[in-house]
Amino acid sequence: MNPDDLATLHACSFTTPPPWSARAFAELLDSPGTFIRGDARGFVLGRAVAGEAEVLTLAVAPAFRRKGLARRLMAAFHDAARPAADIAFLEVAQDNDAAIALYHALGYTEVGRRPRYFEAPQGLRVDALVMHLSLRPPA
Repeated sequence: MNPDDLATLHACSFTTPPPWSARAFAELLDSPGTFIRGDARGFVLGRAVAGEAEVLTLAVAPAFRRKGLARRLMAAFHDAARPAADIAFLEVAQDNDAAIALYHALGYTEVGRRPRYFEAPQGLRVDALVMHLSLRPPA
C-alpha cells in the first residue's frame, strides 16, 4: 500500500485522532525502524527503536471490523517487532472501547494516561491511555 492508500483507509477509520495525511504516512515510512503489516482491508504501522516497539496506528476498514482482522494485524506487529524489541507500547483514546477491549484481550495493560492528548471532533480533547505488553516469554 502506498501513502495515499494508507491515508484513505485511515480517513474511513478515524475521527479521534484526526486521520493522517498521505504526507505523514510517507514521512513515517521513511523513518528508521518503521514497518507496516496489512493490506487494503486494514493495516498496523509500527516502529521498533532502542529495544522498544510502538504501535503508531492500527486501522481497519469498517466492512472488515469484528472479524478478527485487527487481532491478526496485532499478531503480525508483535512478530515483526520481537527481533528488535522487548516491550511494545501504544496509545489509545480513552473512549475507544473496542480497541481497549482488543488490547486487553491481547495482554496489554494500562501504564499511564496522557490528559487531553487526542484531538476529537468539535475541538474536544480526549485522554490517551498508554498501554504496554512484554514481547518476551515469561522466564
